[in-house]
Amino acid sequence: MCVQAQDSSRLSLSFEEYMSIVQQYHPIAKQADIQIEKAKAALLSARGMFDPLLETQTSQKSFDGIRYYNSVDPSLTIPTWYGIELYAGTGYLSGTRVDPTETLGEISYAGISVPLARNLLMDKRRAALKTGAIYRDLSVVERRTIVNDLLLDAAAAYWSWVRDYEVLQVVNKAVLVNEDRMRFIRSATNIGERAVIDTVEALAQLQQFRFLQNQSNVQFANAAIELSLFLWQQNSIPYNLSTNVSPTKNLLDAAGKEAGDPVLADLLQSASLNHPKLTSFDFKLRALEVDRRLKFQELLPYVQLKYNQLGKGYNVMKTATAFLSDNNYKFGIGFSMPLRLSEGRAAYRTAKLKITETAIQQDYTRIQIMNKVKQIFNEQINIKNQITLQEQMYLNYLRLQRAEETRFANGESSLFLINTRENKAIESLQKLVELRSKYFEIRAKLQNAVGVF
Repeated sequence: MCVQAQDSSRLSLSFEEYMSIVQQYHPIAKQADIQIEKAKAALLSARGMFDPLLETQTSQKSFDGIRYYNSVDPSLTIPTWYGIELYAGTGYLSGTRVDPTETLGEISYAGISVPLARNLLMDKRRAALKTGAIYRDLSVVERRTIVNDLLLDAAAAYWSWVRDYEVLQVVNKAVLVNEDRMRFIRSATNIGERAVIDTVEALAQLQQFRFLQNQSNVQFANAAIELSLFLWQQNSIPYNLSTNVSPTKNLLDAAGKEAGDPVLADLLQSASLNHPKLTSFDFKLRALEVDRRLKFQELLPYVQLKYNQLGKGYNVMKTATAFLSDNNYKFGIGFSMPLRLSEGRAAYRTAKLKITETAIQQDYTRIQIMNKVKQIFNEQINIKNQITLQEQMYLNYLRLQRAEETRFANGESSLFLINTRENKAIESLQKLVELRSKYFEIRAKLQNAVGVF
């Protein structure tokens, strides 16, 4: 937790520091990081389908004193990208009752298996690897979505905390002013310059502001508790915000004071290009396209070409270099195909429908996001105008209060009128504080709607 000294007795927590803490240490942000790691692990698992495979098969049979066979067959298989498999191995076979098509003694072989139709352009291994890479990138985008919503909630809590703090300062100042006024009225009453009823009037006003002060203290304390939900330390240790911590001074004064308003067209373009929810649909469509290509491949007939170069002894390299020579080879082609392709056609149609469905969802989500950006943009423009009007109203109420105080000092007014003017000025200032804090909340909502928090 990092805070800066504001004066000798208080510490300040700026908005930038606060949001940085939320992004680094909040459990939801960390959970989103875990999702990325899980996606990376899934991708690694998919890559494992292309790992070379070393295996050995041994078997022997002996019955009634007769050694039927003894077989040892170690092999190495290397999958490649286009469904082609390279493999090599050695073998040893001995016995008196073996398959006559098998070769006795020591042999070696090197071969290749090639798909000629189905699995040539896409197979389950390549589909799993491509999909794993897409979902890894998708997990990064989904983390942005999660963090984007988290930061919006965090920003709302922060500006509520700032609002309650500033309102408390307004009330505290009003209490101090009324305490001074109360002492002045009592002194004037004691020397006979003011009526006793003025003391009652001043006391009632002071008690009203002390009542508001108690309410404001509770609201600020509760806002600090709410803010603490977003403040965490390393190792997922929660942090309870101290009552000695307050927002940066005059933080709300900048509300609506930017050099220029954002351009709606730029915001809409940015949302269309960068919003994580829309970007996630792009990755989902890519994954569904991989599935569609796989389902199309499964409509094709299964045609598999296999060739083995054979050699005597255990010298696999010598056997491999004797490709298509010495007539020592084993060759074959496998073929199979369902006659109606009912299952394949249904799977392919379903894959295409999923793409269409996801594209419709993306278009609908885009319209929702665009409309939300427009609505919040209008709210931001409106709140800026309201702040300008409220500032003018507050200054006018303050002028009226000051004028009434001058008239009171000249004996031309009453304490009742001063209190009335003061209440209006305080209410107007509180409203201004609320509008300014709301402005920053709306600005955070706009960033969230655009997706660039």
